[in-house]
Amino acid sequence: MAVRRYLRYGLSYRDVEELLSERGVQVDHVTDFRWVQRFTPLFDDAARFTRHSPGDRWFVDETYVKVNGVWRYVHRAVDRHGQVIDVLVSKRRDGNAAQRFFRRALITLKVRPTEVVTDAAPVYPRVLDELVPAAWHHVERYANNRIEADHSRLKHRLRPIRGLRTDRTVQVVITGLGFMQNLRRGHHELGVDLPGAVA
Repeated sequence: MAVRRYLRYGLSYRDVEELLSERGVQVDHVTDFRWVQRFTPLFDDAARFTRHSPGDRWFVDETYVKVNGVWRYVHRAVDRHGQVIDVLVSKRRDGNAAQRFFRRALITLKVRPTEVVTDAAPVYPRVLDELVPAAWHHVERYANNRIEADHSRLKHRLRPIRGLRTDRTVQVVITGLGFMQNLRRGHHELGVDLPGAVA
């Protein structure tokens, strides 16, 4: 419950501590932080079998967040239905980071887009030609508004969050926010039976 409330609502760890205290559960805000870091990847991993396959049109862009006083790039992609495809926090906005992002998304989802919409950053043509050569690379003014709007929602959600001190912390939190966004928008089929599940 603590992890879900932290990821779902615009709460700080101290807010979660207070909400739990009102229900008679005494948990320090540092414990809330540790729970988020420990369990968010497990929740995301456990739900991957119920995730809907993303659409074949991907909107890709980077935004940035401050991590311990230093700017970091956050590579993100969403499909035409608003499903968050993947997230990668990196120190640089270069070809290596873009390649890592796409490799990770392609391996995790095991699907390939037929169209990729990006801004005019020069790193994308080479990376896309190498990893998804059959996809149409679409670069046009305003074409990437979908991911830009999604960045705004992410920034708004990150505003009350404290404790973004390491790249790993940011990676876990932003991945968790994407996971919760996908859940809320119905991109997981939570009623399905998993292989090996006991009735």
